Amino acid sequence: MTQYKRILLKLSGESLQGQQGYGLDPQMLASYAEQIKAVADSGVQIGIVIGGGNIFRGMSGVGKGFDRVRGDQMGMLATVINSLALQSAIENAGGKARVLTSIPMGPVGAGIYSKFRAIELMNEGYTVIIGGGTGNPFFTTDTASALRGVEIEADVLLKGTRVNGVYTADPEKDPSARKYDSITFSEVIAQRLKVMDLTAFTMCMENNLPIFVFDMDTPGNLAKVTGGDASALAAIGTLVHN
Repeated sequence: MTQYKRILLKLSGESLQGQQGYGLDPQMLASYAEQIKAVADSGVQIGIVIGGGNIFRGMSGVGKGFDRVRGDQMGMLATVINSLALQSAIENAGGKARVLTSIPMGPVGAGIYSKFRAIELMNEGYTVIIGGGTGNPFFTTDTASALRGVEIEADVLLKGTRVNGVYTADPEKDPSARKYDSITFSEVIAQRLKVMDLTAFTMCMENNLPIFVFDMDTPGNLAKVTGGDASALAAIGTLVHN
């Protein structure tokens, strides 16, 4: 039994670099692919949006002399690289995956994203990886994941991180930080907690798309989130809801 029929999984580009601190870590890719395939095999439809921070981040480019628009466009291309890498990893694990992009990338084997094409592929059993962000500068991949989650009518937006949920402060910097098992959108805003950027967060709140922030780096956690075991969820993440 699964808790969700369709999910939007948001992964950070930095998560794909593993311990090496840059680029793509084959072991991390393989671990993610195995988890994603296991959940897909259970009958859950999966859409994925990946950041590009392990390769290039638009905002960091501004400080290095790049125009913001061009920097963001470079960041969009980085997300496509990560999307293709994850597709290959899922296929190597025996799964089915396709990449759709918000900007034309036909020669690399990626189709143009549309809600209807994404749902069609998911109904055929494919994990759909959506690259290229929103296709516009000044929007983060957080916002892209919220937008795509709403568009494909996902039951939940799962934000996979290296931290097991939302805390009162950064647990890596403040040892006294307390974890929330569940929190409302309004409480997050009032306490100025950093879950996603405000544009993405507001889109989820206004469209009643709950966010579950969880530790994706521990193998098996993704299956626990989608498996319907409520008792296991509090230990590995935080639900943000209306």
